[in-house]
Amino acid sequence: MDAEQLLATRFGELVELGLLKAFAASGAIGLLIGLERERHPASAAGLRTFALTALFGTASALLGELGGTAWPTAIGLLLVGAMAVAAQRRDADPAGDPGTTTTIAILLCFILGTMVWHGLATIAASLAVVTTTLLYLKPELKGLSARITRRDMLSILQFGALSLMVLPALPDRGYGPHGALNPRQIWLMVVLVSGVSLAGYVALRLVGARHGLLLVGFMGGLVSSTATTATFARRARVDAAEGAASAVVVLLAGSVVFARVALVCAVVAPTLLPQLAPALMAGCAPMLVAGLANLRRLPAATNPAQAAAPQVGNPAELSTAVTFGAFYALVLLLAAELTQRLGGTGLYGVALVSGLTDVDALTLSSLRLFGVASVSAEQAVVAIALAFVANIGFKFAMACWIGGSALARRSALGFVASAAALLAAAGLAYIPAATAAAAVALRQ
Repeated sequence: MDAEQLLATRFGELVELGLLKAFAASGAIGLLIGLERERHPASAAGLRTFALTALFGTASALLGELGGTAWPTAIGLLLVGAMAVAAQRRDADPAGDPGTTTTIAILLCFILGTMVWHGLATIAASLAVVTTTLLYLKPELKGLSARITRRDMLSILQFGALSLMVLPALPDRGYGPHGALNPRQIWLMVVLVSGVSLAGYVALRLVGARHGLLLVGFMGGLVSSTATTATFARRARVDAAEGAASAVVVLLAGSVVFARVALVCAVVAPTLLPQLAPALMAGCAPMLVAGLANLRRLPAATNPAQAAAPQVGNPAELSTAVTFGAFYALVLLLAAELTQRLGGTGLYGVALVSGLTDVDALTLSSLRLFGVASVSAEQAVVAIALAFVANIGFKFAMACWIGGSALARRSALGFVASAAALLAAAGLAYIPAATAAAAVALRQ
C-alpha cells in the first residue's frame, strides 16, 4: 500500500470515527430526555422513541449535507411532528392533558440531533440537560406558579420591560461631578443586583420552607440578609425557644452576602477578584461555621421543616429597583467626590456610612471607581471590607435589639469573628495602599 492509499484509508477511518462520535452524542441526548419521559405512563414516547428521534435528526442533517440541501432535515422535522401529534391523539390522556409537552420535547430532540451533526454538540447537550430539568421539575414549577402572586408577576414584568427596553435607550456617558453618573451603567448595576436577588426570591418561593433552616438561610441571604435577620429576630423575640433556630438562619444569611459580592465582582471587575476574595472568605468563614455549628447543636426535637420563609418583598418591583438605583447613584457620587478631595479616606468614610444599610451600593461604587482607575485595588478592598463591617454591626445590633439576649448570645461569636476578620483583611490591604499614597505625596 503506497502513501496515498494509506492516507486515504486513514482519512476514511477518521471520518468514520467522527460519524460514530456524532451519532453516539446524539443517542445520549435522546436517552437523557427519554429517560425522564419514560417515568410517565401517559407519555406517548419514552427512551427508545427519543433516542431514535435524536439519531434521525443527525442522519437527516448528514443526508442534507451530502446532498447540499436542507430538505431532508425539513421533511424529517415535519414527519416527526406529524407522528408525535398522531400518537398523542391516539393515546389521549383521559384527564384532559393534551400531551403538548412531550410533542415539543420530541421536536426539540430531533433539532438537537441535527445540531450535533453541525458541530454544536456541546450546546445541544447543554440544551438537553435544561430540557430534561424542566420536564423533571414539573411539580415544583407548578408549585412556584401557585406561590407567585399577581403583584409578584406584575413586578417581574415591569422589571423585564425596563431592563430590556429602557436599558438600551439610556445614554452611555458620564454626567455630574467627575463624570461619575453614567445612566446606562447605573441601571446595568441595578439589573445585575436585582437579578441576583430575584433568583434567590424565586428559589425561596420554589423550595418554600419545607426544606428547613439551611435552605431558608441561604435563599434569604440571596434576597436580603437584613430582612431575613429582622424576620427571624422577631421570631426569637416572640418565642425564646426559637432563638437557636433563628441564629442558624441569621448567620447563614449573613454568610451568603459575601458570595453575592464575589459574584458581582466577577462580573463587574474580574481583575479585582483575586485581591478581594481573601477578604470575602475571611469574613464569610466565621459566620458560616458559626451557623452550621448552631445547626448541629439544635435539639433533636426541633423540626427544621417548620422554618418560616423570610418576609421579604419582591426585589424585581419597580419601586425597589428605582430606590436602589437612586441610592447607588448617590453613593457613587459621594464616593467619587470625596475620593477626589480626600483620596482613599473619603471612600472609607462613605463605606462606613452607606454600609450600615446596604453593601451592594458601596461595592458597586468601589468597583466602578477601580475600573476607571480612580482608586487602587487595595483601596477598593479596604472600602468593601469596611462596608461589610458596618453592615455586620448594624445587623448584629438589630438581632440584639429585636431578638433579645437568646439570639444575641447564639449569634455573637459569628458576627464578632467575621467583623474582626474583615478588619484584619482591611488592615493588611490598607498598609500597601497607605504606603503607595505616601510615596506619591513625597514625590509631589
